[in-house]
Order: sequence, then C-alpha cells, then structure tokens
Amino acid sequence: MKGSGVWIVWLVSIAAIAQQTPEGRFEEELVVTEVLLDVQVTDKRGNVIIGLGADDFKVVDDGEPVTIDSVTFYSSRKLQGSAESLERHGMTVDQIPEDRYVIIFFQQQRRASSEVPGLLSRQMEAAEQSREWLGQELLPRDWVAVVTYDNRLQVVQDFTRDVEALQAAVRQAARGYSGDGDWPSRRPAESEGPSLFNELPEGKALGKQTTNIYTGLQVLARAAGAIQGRKILLFFGRGFGDISAFGSWQPDRRYHQSTLDALNDNNVAVYTLDVMPQSTRRHTFEESLDAIAAETGGESYRYFTTFLVPLRQVSDANSGYYLLSYQSSKPPGAKGFQRVKVSTRNPELTVRARQGYLIEDE
Repeated sequence: MKGSGVWIVWLVSIAAIAQQTPEGRFEEELVVTEVLLDVQVTDKRGNVIIGLGADDFKVVDDGEPVTIDSVTFYSSRKLQGSAESLERHGMTVDQIPEDRYVIIFFQQQRRASSEVPGLLSRQMEAAEQSREWLGQELLPRDWVAVVTYDNRLQVVQDFTRDVEALQAAVRQAARGYSGDGDWPSRRPAESEGPSLFNELPEGKALGKQTTNIYTGLQVLARAAGAIQGRKILLFFGRGFGDISAFGSWQPDRRYHQSTLDALNDNNVAVYTLDVMPQSTRRHTFEESLDAIAAETGGESYRYFTTFLVPLRQVSDANSGYYLLSYQSSKPPGAKGFQRVKVSTRNPELTVRARQGYLIEDE
C-alpha cells in the first residue's frame, strides 16, 4: 500500500496480522491499515460546523461500514471562545491551529483566445480579482504558491506569505509567464517554509515531464505531496480533455485516472473556476472542470459575476476540517482504488471528502 504525505486518506501504518491457530484450521492473513480522512462539514450557507464527534459521522470503506477510532478538528482561523468552551465541543487549543496551503493555477488561454472572444480579458479579470482576494482574505497561517501551464508547467512564485510578491506573480501568470523561475538558478535559498521548487524536476527535465496539462498536474501534485496537510488548488481555466465524435467532452483515457490518483494520493483538492466569458452559457470542456473537482474533494464554480464570490466561498469552506481515523483490513496483495463514502447523521449538513484512496504494492 502506498501513501504520500498527509492526504485526505493517508496510509500511515501497516501491520500484518498472522495469529497462530490450531493445526488443521484455516489461517487468514490480513493487512490492517490506519486510514486518515480529512473531511469538510458545512451548513447550507457554507459555514464550517464545529463540535462533531465520532458518533456524528458514518464512513463506508469499499462497501463496508467501519468504526471511527478518533475525530480531531483543525482550523487555520483562531476560533473564538475560552479553552473550557472549546473542550465542551470536544476540542483542545493545541488541536486547532494549522497552516493552510493554496496553489493558484492558471491554465493559459492565449491559443484559444482567437476562437473565443473575451477569453483573455476574462482571464485578466480573474487575475485582478485574485489579487484583491489575496490582499483582503489571506490569513496569517496561509502559504500560497502561483503556477501556470501553457506547454509546460512553470512555477511563478513558490510558497510564500508575502502578499505583494503573490499579487505580482498572479498578474505574471495570467499574462503568460515566460521567465525561468523553474530553473535551478532561480531556486530560492533553503528556508523553513514549504517549497514546490525543492520537490520539482530541475531545469529542462520539468518541461520534458510536463508535456500536457495532465502530466503537469501530476508532477505538481507529487511536489505538493511532500508538504503534510490538505492542499487547495485553485484552477483558473476552461478545462481539458478529448472531444468525442458527437462533440461532447470525454476524459483522455491515457492520463485522466492517473491524474486523479496523483491528486488524491497527495491530498490536493481541486477547486475549478471557469474563465469562459459569462456570455458563453455552456461549453465543451466544462464537464472536465466538474469531474476533477468532484473526484478530488473540491468544488466547481461557473456562472458568477465576480471571481471574489467563489474565492471567498473556497476560503470559508477550507477554514476548518475534521481528521477521521479508522482501521481498514485488506488481504495481502490487495491493490486498486478503494471507494470511501463519508456522511453525517444530520442529513442537513454538507460533507465534502475524497471518493477513496489508492492501494498499491510496496
């Protein structure tokens, strides 16, 4: 089994059970794995719900209900209230603070702009409103990086808390970044903060390994996976994939599932923000935006008048999450995608979690 970093399902311990049985009796060997799920719970208005315990959740792993061992709440915001009131909600002060990691991703639209009037101006609108959001909404515990993809992945700004540097990077990314920020000579000095550069291929190798947007997302996910915790990827684009003979979107069979596996395996939740002009009510690739968001525990946004609305919704929804722990037993050699369904006993609450985790051979 394989787990990279802390992801929505992080496999953190593996112990084979081989109990001695009387001679002549069948002995079954199982692999027991601790599974950690980070789960968002909100009300109908998008407000994060606090104070839930193990009895409030239901988890079904590969079709079988499981017993939840522990539930811990984490937040990037300072919650109001005394230590006593927090304890009444099943939390302690040292459980609450946690850094939040955001990757702003611009899918370049210059090649498509000749076919779609207003596409470039919409992309720049997304950039300017993202700059405004960074200036107004960034929290003290937030780390943000900015990347772009045209014909290869490029890191415009590694993780930082410097708002001015991030605002400048967002504008560069939207305009079409052509610098050498992903070359070794541009790598930042070693620091205590998180870094994409330190985990990415160096120099020309990065371009060779990211020849399409699918591989770009895979390489980015693996680099982000070295950072423990949930990563929020804000994807500004119009989507990607193949077009069927009937003119509808279909995922590229060569890359689609492996891209989802890489994102899920490295705890990267994708939130897609459609940059198609609002006059375009529907378009071919919008289903790809819905799919990648839904299957990584994120959300897809389109048909909004200002990008500030979904950006603020993403920020609010990701201000706190629950970490659920349980034991999962599989026969030796089991591999493949294990589907997980998480819900709460209160049907009025909205739960957002990944659809499962990947088991691979060691």
